[in-house]
Amino acid sequence: VQLVESGGGLVQAGDSLRLSCAASGEIAMIYTMGWFRQAPGKEREGVSSISKNGLATYADSVKGRFIISRDNAKNMVYLQMTSLKPEDTAMYYCAAALSMPGAWPIGLDGEYDYWGQGTQVTVSS
Repeated sequence: VQLVESGGGLVQAGDSLRLSCAASGEIAMIYTMGWFRQAPGKEREGVSSISKNGLATYADSVKGRFIISRDNAKNMVYLQMTSLKPEDTAMYYCAAALSMPGAWPIGLDGEYDYWGQGTQVTVSS
């Protein structure tokens, strides 16, 4: 499975961005797709996940502002981010898990089997 993220950029606080993740390879094996982020000097954290049957989960810090969606026909996963804040600044990674992650709500990054290279999101104040 290969994952390629796109859509990052430099925006101002309050703006919106949509991240995209294109999956290729053994797509049928994927159960859950997730978005993680890592800010400089901080640990990687889960942002959102979506299962193959559409169950979406969110970190408390993004709930109500971010929406994850999945287009199985196009092998794409999206993260629509609105009302962006400077604290959302991070490298955002797309990840794929072959089974349902056990840790609620996103799963631990060790529960994901495949990762993209990341796309940078920078939010200026």
